[in-house]
This record gives sequence, C-alpha cells and structure tokens, in this order.
Amino acid sequence: MISFEGFTLLILLFILAPIIGAIALLFLFIFEKRIDLLENKNVKIELEKELQQALYNQLNQQIQPHFLFNTLNVILSLARLNRTRELIRALEVLSQFLKFKYKSTEPLISLRREIHYTEQYLEIQKLRFGSRLTVHLDCAEELLAACIPPFVLQTLVENAFKHGLERKMGEAILQIGLSQQDDVVRLDVIDNGSSVLEEDSPERDFVIHPQEESGHGLDNIRRRLHLCFGDHARLKLTPAEGSGTHVIVEWPRVICDSYEMR
Repeated sequence: MISFEGFTLLILLFILAPIIGAIALLFLFIFEKRIDLLENKNVKIELEKELQQALYNQLNQQIQPHFLFNTLNVILSLARLNRTRELIRALEVLSQFLKFKYKSTEPLISLRREIHYTEQYLEIQKLRFGSRLTVHLDCAEELLAACIPPFVLQTLVENAFKHGLERKMGEAILQIGLSQQDDVVRLDVIDNGSSVLEEDSPERDFVIHPQEESGHGLDNIRRRLHLCFGDHARLKLTPAEGSGTHVIVEWPRVICDSYEMR
C-alpha cells in the first residue's frame, strides 16, 4: 500500500514534471537562439573584416599614371642619349618599384620597408631632376620597427613632386623627417616647390575620416589610416617656410612583429 504522503508526492511529481519540462525547453530554446545570434554576429564581423580588407587592398593597389608616364619618359630619354648604364638602372628600379606596389597587401608594414620602397621612387626622380634635386631623410634607428600603412610616405613624396617640385625652377629640395613623441609617430614631408594651399588658407588640419575628400592624393592616405587607426590619426597641411608645402601625419606607434627587409 502507498502511504498518503507518498501518494501526494507522486501527484505533485506528475503535476510538476510537465512544468519543469516546459521550463527546460524554454531555456533550451533561448540558449539556441543566443547561439544563433552569436554565430550570426561572428559571421557579420568576419564579412566586415573581409570587406575592410578588400577595400584596403583596392586602395593599396592604386597606381599613379602620372608617375609611370614621367618614368617612361625618363627611360626613353636615356635610351635616346645611349646612356646604357643609367637606362638599365632605371629599368631595374622601376621593376622593383612595381613589384612591391602589387605584391604588398599587408595592412601595416615597417617604416624600414616603406623607406626602402620610397628610396626606389626617389632614385628614379633623381634621374629626372639630376643635380638640382636634394633630398634629406632623417629617421631614428629605433623608429624603423614602427608600423605604417604601405605607400603613405611614397604617396606624400610623389605628391610633393607632382604638385610642387615639378613646377619649381632651380634647386628642388625635399625634406623627410620621422620622429616620435610619447606613443605617437610623426611624419613630416616638406618641399620648396609651389604650395598646394590657397593664399587665404594658411593651413588645413584634417581629422582622419573615410568619407572626406581633400584632393592631392591625400584622400587615399586618410582612408587607409582610418581603416588601421580610426580617429587616432591626424593629417595636416601647412605652407612651408619660404615656399612649398609642409605635410604632417601622426598615428599611434605600433611595433611590427618583423621589420627586417623581405
């Protein structure tokens, strides 16, 4: 015989079991929904990363037809003058320049690599300008391991030639300086050519934002800096002392894992 207490517990068990089961199913349903939401969120994040990378690669692979046109003219002039040694060197440098231009897809590279790449560009320009071009480049050894989006320095240097030094009569001077203050890297590019700023606009201080356009090749730099550092980067244009343009770029100091030349 079942006691009254046992019978009561049995009835309670029959009553509570469906309720407990329903609650368990509800928690299971909520848990599964939560997992689905997390998975969808992860998928969305991965898609955003892929889109960001695709955009960055597209910006990275842009090439300036202006530079290629001038370089081919230099090569053609050297060929007509039978300056074989300079001609071969110009072709070698152009080949290395283009190889790195289309090979580099990393979002960040070391300043060592960026400077090396820019020096290849400058070597071609020295063939164009000859002895009237003077380039000063100053970068502390400890900064060579710092990271920078590829082609930032080269684009600013190319900009200095395109919008300033090519219009300059007489000596053309380009100054490049890389320094650090606290955890911020600063890049200065100064030319003594024609200023890209209007006389009534003494300076322009840009907040890095992907939708803004500034012209003179700076939009590409701004968008790539924004992809890498968000609002923690700054780009500023100001007239250089005397004549020309002074461009300043600042971004957070990040050390690359490996900065040896590859």
